[in-house]
Amino acid sequence: MVEGKWFAQGGDISQPLALRQAVFGTAADDTDALAQQLLVYREGAPVGAARMYWRDGDFHADYIGVLPEERGKGFGDLLMRLLLYKAETHGAKSLVVECPAELLAFFARYGFAAQGESEGETLTLRAPIGGCGAGCAQCGGCKP
Repeated sequence: MVEGKWFAQGGDISQPLALRQAVFGTAADDTDALAQQLLVYREGAPVGAARMYWRDGDFHADYIGVLPEERGKGFGDLLMRLLLYKAETHGAKSLVVECPAELLAFFARYGFAAQGESEGETLTLRAPIGGCGAGCAQCGGCKP
C-alpha cells in the first residue's frame, strides 16, 4: 500500500527529518518550525519526503526527494501531486521550488517554469496553481 502523510508545524517531524538526512544529507533548520512536512510511504516504510512553507508571499516547497533505491516507481510523482493539491487547497496562486538545473524536465511536467536568472547550478521554478498564471480568462482557470 502507498500513502502520503502530512506533518503539521509543531509536531514530531523525526520521520521526515530522517528521510531528508538519508536523501540529502541535511539536518533540521529554522524553516522546519514554519513548514508542513510530507512523507510518502510504501508498505508502511517512508520512501519520499518534501516540505512546504509560506515565505515572501509565496508557497515554497523544498527537500523534495525519494530514496535512491525507490526512484522510478512513481513516488516523486505522488509527492508533487500532493504538494500541488495542498497548495491549491490553501489558496496558493503558485508554488515555488529551487532545484538543480538537471531536474528542470521533471518539474516542467507539473507546470513549473524557470523564473528569473539562475544562481549557478540552481534554478528557481514557479508553477501556477488553478490556471495558466497569465492572470486572464484564457485557460478558464486563473484566479483573480
